[in-house]
Amino acid sequence: MKGKLYIVSTPIGNLKDITLRALEVLKEVDFIACEDTRVTSFLLKHFDIKKELTSLNAVNETKKSAKICDRILNGENCALTSDAGTPSISDPGVRLVSLAIKENISVVPIPGITALITALSISGLPTDSFVFEGFLPQKKGRQKKLKQLAEEKRTIVLYESTYRIEKLLSELKEYMPNRTVAVCRELTKKFEETWRGKPDEILNNLNTKVTKGEFVVVISPMNWKV
Repeated sequence: MKGKLYIVSTPIGNLKDITLRALEVLKEVDFIACEDTRVTSFLLKHFDIKKELTSLNAVNETKKSAKICDRILNGENCALTSDAGTPSISDPGVRLVSLAIKENISVVPIPGITALITALSISGLPTDSFVFEGFLPQKKGRQKKLKQLAEEKRTIVLYESTYRIEKLLSELKEYMPNRTVAVCRELTKKFEETWRGKPDEILNNLNTKVTKGEFVVVISPMNWKV
């Protein structure tokens, strides 16, 4: 009998956010495919779980997915994890899931936390309809994408890194100056904080704030008012 592929969500910061079902699956599978073995090793060690790990990242996903599916087809069960949150959501995993489906492998979701939904829930902005763009292109196509988003009538959710958060806010000041923005930093972690306001308001106060960490930026729809 062929095995199964479990898509396991893991905490985005606070390890207490892991689900009982996720722990159960991580203990029972034959091996775990993970974005970074060092990060997943830390998680497993915290919960006293010993399991074989194999890396599956943006560089090797195409090559490794076939090997992982072969093992599953031969009867092994595999859990897929990313460094934080839900695999394949702006993280590796899409190719593996697609190939597993093509091979008629059962793909089982083990839901849990994801940064974009966490940020939306505390943004104070409309959540009935939204568009998730993940990380914007770093160079080619970035300005074109920003111009497109400036016409967006739904709430917009973006991811951004420590190194580009100031650049992004400057761009939002130029392309969407009147939008309300919620900038969430280090969600679920000790130094979690959220800044709300117009892009220029947040940008002007940025030098007084700690800007290290991972960011989720939620932008209000065009012409939205409380």
